Amino acid sequence: MSQNLILASTSPFRRELLSRLGLPFDVANPQTDESALPGEAPEEIALRLSEAKARAVASTHPDALIIGSDQIATVDGKIYGKPGTHERAVEQLQALSGKTVNFFTGLCLLNARTGETQLRGVPMLVTFRQLSDHEIENYLRREPAYNCAGSAKSEGLGIALLSSMRGDDPNALVGLPLIALCDMLRNQGVEVL
Repeated sequence: MSQNLILASTSPFRRELLSRLGLPFDVANPQTDESALPGEAPEEIALRLSEAKARAVASTHPDALIIGSDQIATVDGKIYGKPGTHERAVEQLQALSGKTVNFFTGLCLLNARTGETQLRGVPMLVTFRQLSDHEIENYLRREPAYNCAGSAKSEGLGIALLSSMRGDDPNALVGLPLIALCDMLRNQGVEVL
């Protein structure tokens, strides 16, 4: 690979996913304001932020291929971000109980050398089971998913909260759609296999 690969994210989940490809990469903190713009649709937020994260890192890595990713969870137009606290996680899981959530992941691959940008949105529809307060508390005690949109880690015990998942790439739910990323990397001449 002639260019360094940089993951513009501090997420340990995205780092673990990218490491599955067996490609050498570095990680850089994009330090991006993740606030929504007035009137911005959830899908637009995820796409804009994934590109903003990649561009934020390009100034310090002008010769690299930079991966930016951002995820928004929504139900009926309401956005569910990272809860941050136990109380907010309980509220989120109570609100999501029995509902189907769209986990929409924006993915950007920026060739900082050429300025070429590839941008994709990857949806994943996740239906939560009807959850009792006891199940919610039990789950959060065993797996405090306070840094996960929607308060559930599907790659861990959070899978027990769900009744179904529908989408093209199960990795998208964790925050980095590897199928789309492999395609983008191939478009830049990177041999994944």
